[in-house]
Amino acid sequence: MKTNLTETQNDYAVFLPSISGFYATFVGKQRFSEYVDPARVPTGIGEVEGLNFLNPNKGAFHYKWALYSAGHADLDVNKHVEKEDMLRNRDRDNSWLLGDSGGFQIAKGLWEGDWTDPNCPKAQKKRELVVNWMEEYMDYGMMLDIPTWTFQDPKAAKAANIHSYQDAVDATHINAKYYMANRRGNFKVLNVLQGSNHDDADNWYNEFKDYCDPNKYPDTHFNGWAMGGQNMCDVHLILRRLVHQIHDGLLEEGLHDVMHFLGTSKLEWAVLLTDIQRAVRKYHNKNFMITYDCASPFLATANGQVYHSIRVEDRGKWSYMMAPGADALKYATDTRLFSDAITADGILEAFEDSPISKHCKINDICFYAEGDKNKVGAIKVKAGDVDLDKNGNPLVDDDGNPVIRKKDSTSWDSFSYALQMGHNVWMHIESTQRANEQYDAGLFPYMLINDKDFPGWGVVKFREVVDEIFSLQDREKSLQLIDKYSKYWMHVIGTRLNIGKKTVNASTMFGKLFDEV
Repeated sequence: MKTNLTETQNDYAVFLPSISGFYATFVGKQRFSEYVDPARVPTGIGEVEGLNFLNPNKGAFHYKWALYSAGHADLDVNKHVEKEDMLRNRDRDNSWLLGDSGGFQIAKGLWEGDWTDPNCPKAQKKRELVVNWMEEYMDYGMMLDIPTWTFQDPKAAKAANIHSYQDAVDATHINAKYYMANRRGNFKVLNVLQGSNHDDADNWYNEFKDYCDPNKYPDTHFNGWAMGGQNMCDVHLILRRLVHQIHDGLLEEGLHDVMHFLGTSKLEWAVLLTDIQRAVRKYHNKNFMITYDCASPFLATANGQVYHSIRVEDRGKWSYMMAPGADALKYATDTRLFSDAITADGILEAFEDSPISKHCKINDICFYAEGDKNKVGAIKVKAGDVDLDKNGNPLVDDDGNPVIRKKDSTSWDSFSYALQMGHNVWMHIESTQRANEQYDAGLFPYMLINDKDFPGWGVVKFREVVDEIFSLQDREKSLQLIDKYSKYWMHVIGTRLNIGKKTVNASTMFGKLFDEV
């Protein structure tokens, strides 16, 4: 079992776990008090710090790369924030952190303000807080963009005063100029690209590319790219964008070494992005690094799901597998190993251990027993039992009938979630590395090889096409080759449910034929 996932990363595109504030809280607060009873930590993990994969000395496993969002951070750098100490006081020599800017919060109407007005006090204060926070704690940080879909939600549009695509462009220019004028150079900036179809994405790139131009901004130019909107999930558009960046002098070694893909979770894309990274390194920028993030390990746990296995089959669909885990009050006194109990009792057919889960007993996860009280005083009861109030008295309805509980009260306490999140993080990182290992060994996910849909072409392999595209030293020849394979790109499913085969080109055509009002 791998425990140093930093050493086994090799030359693959780098997955960044998008760390949840809930998870970081356990590590951070435990440094200052007994936020978790030490007896609650499974033997073998040692202490809560064992969940901190950024810590090369005390983590149950080590992985140096991660993402944290300004959208759920405490942005006051002058305040002591125990719950974020995992991030604020990390070992900077053995970790690398990318800061998301919080544009998603604007698009959801959570960061209110007139973002089209450079003098709006609310928006201006948030810009200042975000930049200062990144200066203090991030290695790289994204420019604060306004996603182009903000205006599609009336509530968000009103909260942010963004009512059109052009409003999003104009507001993002204000933010970009603020970054250039006010950052002190302690972190490197990624220029965020947006656009919901090819035309909008091309327009956005042309609007914002100059911020990365060292000839126009020799001292303050941005240092790489973050791919949002259609740019993060449409291979045809991604390859075109990279060709233009290269020939525009905006993907230069030592100047623009990082490209991040937002919210990318499909396992096939772990190897697809490695192919692109290797080709760009081979022919243009040897320092080029592609990163991609998702919050799946944390969100899965919040939804009661645990990663249990990894599926990598030649010509098949590649994925990390998750399912509902063990959650029953009866396990509170069961000391079997978690992996043994969950398979022996038929909850899961198979379960792959991690450096976290291998130390867990089933009652480390299913902590509460029937009759226990949780932190707010509620008493645990089984399904079908009469529900009880916090004093243990039977609850009755208005007619005096007993209230029968419809669902099991969860046996998990908050630390149960943290343990399973740590397990899921390891499994997700391991799945991306295993996929790349198997891909290098000759296995292919179904979407990256095709030998039946293109008569006369022979076997079409994604890695070979990409290598050829970037081997050409001529912009137009590379673009022509990309267009030649337009039909093939439709077989590479995007990382969003509404983007991929059958929809990507339809979205592009809609943008060509219609104006949105």
